[in-house]
Formats: sequence, C-alpha cells, structure tokens
Amino acid sequence: MDTSFLKHFSLEGKTAWVTGASYGLGLAYAIAFAQSGAEIVFNDISQELVDKGMEEYKKLGIDAYGAVCDVTKEDQVLEFVKKAEAAKGPIDILVNNAGIIKRIPMTEMSVEEWNQVIDVDLTGPFICSKAVLPGMIERRSGKIINACSMMSELGRETVSAYAAAKGGLKMLTRNICSEYGQYNIQCNAIGPGYIATPQTAPLREKQADGSMHPFDRFIRSKTPAQRWGKTEDLMGLAVFLASPASDFINGQVVYIDGGILAYIGQDPGNLDPSKFED
Repeated sequence: MDTSFLKHFSLEGKTAWVTGASYGLGLAYAIAFAQSGAEIVFNDISQELVDKGMEEYKKLGIDAYGAVCDVTKEDQVLEFVKKAEAAKGPIDILVNNAGIIKRIPMTEMSVEEWNQVIDVDLTGPFICSKAVLPGMIERRSGKIINACSMMSELGRETVSAYAAAKGGLKMLTRNICSEYGQYNIQCNAIGPGYIATPQTAPLREKQADGSMHPFDRFIRSKTPAQRWGKTEDLMGLAVFLASPASDFINGQVVYIDGGILAYIGQDPGNLDPSKFED
C-alpha cells in the first residue's frame, strides 16, 4: 500500500514550543509532537514545574529543552526563544497552551484577579506569538495553535475573565491568520470540552451513597458522547494542525467537546449510569 500521503502528517525536522507543557494537556500535545518527529521545547512558571516536566519527558525518551519563563513578561519570552532556538533550532510550531482560571463571581472579582487571567490567557499568547512570528515570516512557514475553550463561545457563572480572555483568543487567532496567512503561516485553535485529568478527578468521583457527582451528571447530560474527553482525544488534532496536512486551514477554532456545542442537552435525571465505562 502506498503510504506517501502520510508524510504530510509528519513533523520530522520541526521544532515545537508548547507553553506550560510540564503536565496536563500541554504535556500531551508535546508528547504527540515528539512521537511525530518534532524536537520539543517548553517553558513553565517555576523551576519545580520545569523539573517535573523534564522528568516526564525523560521517562518517555524525549530529549526536550525546558526552562522557566513567564509568558506575560516579554523580556523573559524573548530570552527563552533565543536559548530554545540555540538548543533545538528555529521554532516552527507554537502552542499557546499556558493558562489559568479563577472561578469567582464577577461582582466579587478584584481588578487584579481579572488582569491576571487576561494577562496569562490572552496577553501571553500575543507575546509568545509576536516573539516567533518574525522568524516564521522570514522562513515563509509556521504554525501557531492557540488553546481556546468552549468559553470562547459560551458564558458560565464565575468565569467572566476566563470567558473574556478565551473569546479574545479566538479573535486573536483569526487576526493572526488575517495578517500573516500571506507568509504561509497558519494560526488555528483547539477548543477542548471537559477533559478527564487529575485536576478534574474530584468532579467525577462517586458520592458516599454511590451516586454520580452532580457535576459529572451535569456534564454527561450536556454531552452527546455522554463521557468526559481524554487527553488522547486532543493529540491527533494537535498533530494535524501542526503538520503540512493543514496548510490550507487557517483562522479556525476546532472544538473537541463530544458534541456539547451542538446539543441543547437532556434532563440529567434521565441518565443511566450503569452504561458508563468510567
């Protein structure tokens, strides 16, 4: 069988920078890129997190470059890019993964808390993209992938700053496409749904009486797939958007949410927990 078409999904010879890739979704993206042939560079906010990430990469045989860098500080970002490119070569792929959320009612949220979320989730991607775009323009090639969210489309109580930042990131994605598509640079975004990670594990635990956690029931009732996503569900799309196979896809947000955004949902009381695998 002729498999020559599959070369379009290869990342051989590419260097990928994933921000905040010490754990969670960022780590999953980086692993997928490495398994597809890319060199990996990553940053995180503390040496402790960078060391944690390096340990995970080493376990998998991935020779990554990692360093402390605050994505909200332009001087740190520029210095990181300089050192990372010296270690692994020009950055061909950027995933703006680093992000935070503060679940606080809007009327109780301080301006400082609001600014912190906006700075990390929106200004950070602007700074990091700005740092790698000149090289991508010069080489007439580049991929930028932003970490959007269902909150790029939907509102929800207590996440005003996060939703505002992710909505803004959707438009930044489109604007990078608009300004730099002429240089063969593609900027797209991944919008995850609710993903089963160690951070969300408490929301999926059985109650003392054996019943489902109320939030687990709520999410499953709103999801046609009737399950939480897995990190593996995101890896294929990340590789596709980073590869030559997506060279004519630009300015798009692709939601991996099990169908939540297409579905009005059902009465949570109608769910049958006995058929769930997890």
